Amino acid sequence: MTRTEFKRRRRALARAIGPRGIAVIPAAREVVRNRDVHYPFRQHSDFVYLTGFPEPDAVAVITPQHEGGEYHLFCRPSDPEREQWDGRRVGVEGARTLFGADAAHPVSELDELMPTLLDGRERLFYPIGADPAFDARVMGWINRVRANVRTGALAPETLVTIESVLHELRLRKSAQEIKLMQRAAGISAAAHCRLMRMCRPGLNEADLEAEFQHACATAGARHQAYPPIVGGGRNACVLHYTDNCAPLRDGDLVLIDAGCELEGYASDITRTFPVNGRFSPPQRQLYELVLEAQRAAIAKATPGQRWNEPHDEAVRVLTEGLIRLGVLKGELAQLLKDEAHKPYYMHRTGHWLGMDVHDVGRYKVAEEWRTFEPGMVLTVEPGLYLARDDAIPEPYREIGIRIEDDVLITETGHQILSHEVPKDPDAIESLMATARPA
Repeated sequence: MTRTEFKRRRRALARAIGPRGIAVIPAAREVVRNRDVHYPFRQHSDFVYLTGFPEPDAVAVITPQHEGGEYHLFCRPSDPEREQWDGRRVGVEGARTLFGADAAHPVSELDELMPTLLDGRERLFYPIGADPAFDARVMGWINRVRANVRTGALAPETLVTIESVLHELRLRKSAQEIKLMQRAAGISAAAHCRLMRMCRPGLNEADLEAEFQHACATAGARHQAYPPIVGGGRNACVLHYTDNCAPLRDGDLVLIDAGCELEGYASDITRTFPVNGRFSPPQRQLYELVLEAQRAAIAKATPGQRWNEPHDEAVRVLTEGLIRLGVLKGELAQLLKDEAHKPYYMHRTGHWLGMDVHDVGRYKVAEEWRTFEPGMVLTVEPGLYLARDDAIPEPYREIGIRIEDDVLITETGHQILSHEVPKDPDAIESLMATARPA
């Protein structure tokens, strides 16, 4: 991502909060795992969206039309002793020269300088309630401004959650963001194809998980967007199954929900395929039903359609199919009204995708489902989860299937970013046959 892109985003935020507003966005903090070992650091998405700054314990301040510059960055100063242990720091000078800050300060000066930056601003935007300690710190700054009211100081009178503005900006992806998301989806798609080629009875779920992570890392995406889900057989009926430790059995399906993160942007792809390379007739019937539902839902992902329409279309197709297969009994209209699908399909058909795998952005605006616009990216992921239940015909029991793609809304329709990994059952069987061990 270029410095020009980050500057464009900060200017968009400055316009949104207005000349009398101020925005304060803290970075993520390092978190101790145990004793002196930390969890791997991942920058807060809102912070990196605006700054690109990779280090913890920083704070960005956006002050439209401020005489000292619109973008102030508080960060850790250079420290040769700590850098010997933990690696190089950007430092205050690097915050200006490398990351485009108009003014940069040691983070130790934050409490001293913030009252000056707040003075004269009417509205303060920051992540209210996300961190009680930071909330208390903000109120301390405001109270210090209020204490000088008789000298003409003016403290912000309105506090606004920054998410209400910033997340609307993040929802619509720029050309640079789309390019990154295409690359992330391509890396993940290639990794899914690799798993289809290597899968065979006798492997463990963990073997496929490790191979996926290795394939992504060697392609330039070291980190995963979320813990991979590799569920063989009945484990596929557990929506967020992450134990990934069971053997893969001949005759079962395996569901793999996995996606890499590339330069802060997520991919999210699910494929379900037979462990032995061939769908059984009951497996194929259910699989083709889920695929029909997904295709119908994707067809509704176009500009002007509302967020709920892909889900409603998927539910209609799945309900019709479950009636045909004898899993549900009754009239379609009544079953839809009763939400009879929910024991077998209990989640929504998708979510926003971007810097977070479940990305930001409201799904409803003024109590109405949001309308799709070009630049929005979502997943489309219908599924069926038929756990052991006497009401389910025997051939369909303990089968879990989900098919998920990453979909960009375009000016004329949509683009499937994850199209490089097959989902047609014949194409899957053909791919799995190309490199199967004897």
